[in-house]
Amino acid sequence: MNKSSVMLGLAAAISLVSVTAMAATTIKLGHVDGAEWQTSKKGAAGVIFKNIVEGETDIKVELFPAKALGDEGALVQQAQEGTTHMAIVSGAMAKLCKTVDILNIPYTFSSPTIAWDVLDGQFGKELAEHCLQKTGLRTLAYGETGFRNFTNNVREIRSPADMKGLKFRVQPIPLYVEMVKGLGGEPTPIAWSELPNALTTGVVDGQENPVGTIYNNNLHKMQKYMVLDGHVYGADFIVINDDFFQSLSASEQAIIKKAARIAGTMGRAIQQFNTAEGVTKVVAEGMNVYSPTASEMDQFKALAQPAVKKWLAEELGSDAVWIEKLDAAVAEASR
Repeated sequence: MNKSSVMLGLAAAISLVSVTAMAATTIKLGHVDGAEWQTSKKGAAGVIFKNIVEGETDIKVELFPAKALGDEGALVQQAQEGTTHMAIVSGAMAKLCKTVDILNIPYTFSSPTIAWDVLDGQFGKELAEHCLQKTGLRTLAYGETGFRNFTNNVREIRSPADMKGLKFRVQPIPLYVEMVKGLGGEPTPIAWSELPNALTTGVVDGQENPVGTIYNNNLHKMQKYMVLDGHVYGADFIVINDDFFQSLSASEQAIIKKAARIAGTMGRAIQQFNTAEGVTKVVAEGMNVYSPTASEMDQFKALAQPAVKKWLAEELGSDAVWIEKLDAAVAEASR
């Protein structure tokens, strides 16, 4: 073989390597939680998704935690536009697919396992398909942000009667306003960034959040009482741009689906750990924590659900049928 043939062969090999490198697929995945997988539910989900996909395919996964690409609203917009490929979001999903708000109907899920059965079953698949048609984002799996609970600095809450006259900070979302009004409290929409000041100055008496959020943001040091009423269950949505997803091979799609489901399960596990540990820690640091009885929980549900369902049915219009679908799925999972 002469020198020119060798050079031509080398050039061809280099060209092939370059083309292969250029053709390598990369998935950009963003979320707003911390990167530390031992404490961050979305962080844990992202890390395990990356490890599985990279271990079983030639696809690379770039993680962008801690709002590196913006807040949840920005993340879902980027995923829709295809400037990023995936996102793990919670509340922002309802802004794109309003039907998702049905998951926020208070006291719908009596336990996390009931929520998992519903979301991982036929109902969750149908909701994912419904939102895919509206948004172009495919829900690969569901994670968890946890149950939300009320805290306050005035008195112990054992039933809705104890909430009367108390001012609670709520997210600037009508559904939460209707819920607190239905329970007899006084809802006060306040931005998250303003919450600590509102609590310390007495603008509001209390607030509501998952236990992990309460502990990690030192809200338990500003509040004396917490009731574990679990009024709203928060789900995470692991979503992917569907045009991008359809561009992948069938085997790559299957691995991504599997990885997302495991990621959602991992996120749920971290969230459950944070909740259990959080309750223990806030009690150890002096907070009064009360767990309502079944009959007391029935009182909360009887007052909060009708007001929220009425408001939500008007918001959803023809899609209000999803409220009945959810009720049926919960009933089936609770048997």
